[in-house]
Amino acid sequence: MKPLLLQGHERSITQIKYNREGDLLFSSSKDQKPTVWFSVNGERLGTYNGHQGAVWCLDPSWDCHYLLTGSADNSVRIWDIETGTSLKILGTNSPVRTCGFSYSGKQLMYSTDKSMGQQCEIMFYDVNELISGEELPTPYLTIPINESKVTSTLWGPLDDYILTGHDNGTVCKWDAKTGEKLQTMKEHTDKVNDLQKSTDEMMFVTASKDNLSRLVDMETFQILKTYKTDRPVNSATISPIREQVITGGGQEAMDVTTSSSRVGKFDAKFFHMIFEEEIGRVKGHFGPINTLAFHPDGNSYSSGGEDGYIRSHAFDKSYYDFEFEY
Repeated sequence: MKPLLLQGHERSITQIKYNREGDLLFSSSKDQKPTVWFSVNGERLGTYNGHQGAVWCLDPSWDCHYLLTGSADNSVRIWDIETGTSLKILGTNSPVRTCGFSYSGKQLMYSTDKSMGQQCEIMFYDVNELISGEELPTPYLTIPINESKVTSTLWGPLDDYILTGHDNGTVCKWDAKTGEKLQTMKEHTDKVNDLQKSTDEMMFVTASKDNLSRLVDMETFQILKTYKTDRPVNSATISPIREQVITGGGQEAMDVTTSSSRVGKFDAKFFHMIFEEEIGRVKGHFGPINTLAFHPDGNSYSSGGEDGYIRSHAFDKSYYDFEFEY
């Protein structure tokens, strides 16, 4: 399994996402320049220039017209994906940590950090109103977060609710129309770094700093499976075609210079979704893996690391022949 090495970012990768067709891969980084790549050959198509701080999150709309980015420069931007033009800039009171379009693409939300004396908040906007209007509209819903700050977010099915992962290990469900808190789950003892859902939107997987990744039922919040590692988990993703989960993470970035890549445990770990057994590892990064994403067709996956590289792995034929023995 020879990876494509996508080189272009000058600092660590913060998030990667495929568009719905899977022909494009979008990446954000601390180098202020969100980038789009051809997923098939790793060719860099272009960058979206304008942010003045680390870009923590991004999300392409389902029709691939718009790209949403959130940055430490206290702004959210909406871009025209094809031309790279910045269509709208939303100023915030503190750095933007997470953002995302709803499945229909009609709404967007973002969360801000609790810093500089400002409260952590989640804002919701109507996309058409935001892009077509000359004036910047006010958000149709604002959810103030009084407890631990939001570190990851995810839209639920049918755009009815969102899920939030928090700094203290809590996962919450919020009504996307009223802002009411619907459910709370405290199954992690440390920061929830990532939330990703399955293709059928029936389940989601968490990634936490407490070395655990959990598979959770989207509706009931029941813990279905737990994947244990010996390192902080920064990201986890579910295969669309096989019963597999990939987790990635590693030693804290500030400690990386004191140990070799072998000791730092920077490899992506494959788990059998049902039996919770580790079935494989993929090495390559020289620092912690910060973000993972499966290709929508399930035939490849990509990882973005603290080393500033994106590695895109297409699976060999033997991957599809592999059967877990039980």
